[in-house]
Amino acid sequence: MITSEQIRVLCVRAGISLSELARRIDQTPQNFNAKLKRNTVTQEELNQIAKVLGATYEQYFVLPNGEQIK
Repeated sequence: MITSEQIRVLCVRAGISLSELARRIDQTPQNFNAKLKRNTVTQEELNQIAKVLGATYEQYFVLPNGEQIK
C-alpha cells in the first residue's frame, strides 16, 4: 500500500475527511491533495499526520543482523 492510500485509510478510521486532516496539519486541502496525488508527502508531514490522529508513524530499514536504521 502506498503512502497516500495509507493516509486515506487513516482518515476513514479516524472519521475525518482529507480536507480536515490538511487543516489540522496547517496545509490547504488543495496543496495536501496535490501531494497525495504525487505521493510527495514528507517524513515530517507523516509524523504530523500521526500526531494529529493519535497514531505513531514508523518507517525504518532492518539489517540482516536485526539492527534497525530509523
